[in-house]
Amino acid sequence: ALVASLARDAAPGARVGARVHPVDHPAFANDVATIAGEAGHRLTHIMLPKVESVEDVVLAEQALQRASAGHLPLQVLIESPAAVQRAFDIAAHPRVQSLSFGLMDFVSAHGGAIPASAMTSSGQFTHPLVVRAKLEIASACHAHGKVPSHCVVTEFSNTAAMQAAASRAAREFGYTRMWSIHPAQIRPILEAFAPTQDDIEVASKIIAAAAGADWAPISFDGTLHDRASYRYYWQVLERAHSTGRALPGAVSAWFTSPAPPCP
Repeated sequence: ALVASLARDAAPGARVGARVHPVDHPAFANDVATIAGEAGHRLTHIMLPKVESVEDVVLAEQALQRASAGHLPLQVLIESPAAVQRAFDIAAHPRVQSLSFGLMDFVSAHGGAIPASAMTSSGQFTHPLVVRAKLEIASACHAHGKVPSHCVVTEFSNTAAMQAAASRAAREFGYTRMWSIHPAQIRPILEAFAPTQDDIEVASKIIAAAAGADWAPISFDGTLHDRASYRYYWQVLERAHSTGRALPGAVSAWFTSPAPPCP
């Protein structure tokens, strides 16, 4: 009831989601009935932990429908070896909006076979089983147009470790979003996930030239570009815009227009 009240009273325009118990927990049904039932109009999503299969997603979807909140998307946590194996099927479900990796539960699910160092900001990028899980989740999301969300970094006072982990998640592992557990982590995450200024400049020039050529192939600095690379450079500009980077005038108007071009 408190969660529902906080959601209903949130500031206008704020994005508000709520995490409920897993579907096999005795409190799950009441969680959804109360939170989604009373504040579903104010929520952007429901976060569902410890998802093991598509069947779990279906159970959550049915609970939302019973609460008259069938419009709410689900963001799910993948936290076990079995869930990683089923990540593509889970990501394919239309109700699922995002897959997040639950690092600490994943490591502990291996009965001590993975060392504690694999839960650190650096170790999580080197242990083979953890790396495999991260890549499977990111790939599953991209295969089905969903958002891959990287796990938290628990060393929240270590800004350098935070930025290094966020940068690797974005540039090496294909994640497009990352969780924070402290307000001080938000800006470093945005900085790491944003394109560099050089990348923005190159993308702007290529997209502007492509639009001028009505999206026909062009030569830029002696390299051929066509619609395949246009999509990539457009995505660079989208990422720059979403992370608060200033865009050059040649392309900035497209991000305030209701009908941007479609490379």
